[in-house]
Amino acid sequence: MSAGAIHIESFPGTAFPEGVEVHWKTEIRTVWNPQQYTSEERELVYEVSWIEELGAWRRFLRSQRKVQR
Repeated sequence: MSAGAIHIESFPGTAFPEGVEVHWKTEIRTVWNPQQYTSEERELVYEVSWIEELGAWRRFLRSQRKVQR
């Protein structure tokens, strides 16, 4: 997997509990497609959240799609 463009957005108006820090991160990466036996560029959207109980940031993959160029 190789890294590409990274875009970070913060949504202050979203309905998350007060004190919870959440933002979205979009990455363009080259990944292996096992069904087609080929590499392809994909846009991966992560929710990045501060988990108070763990005292750590966690990333959760929320969506992905093939990049059309």
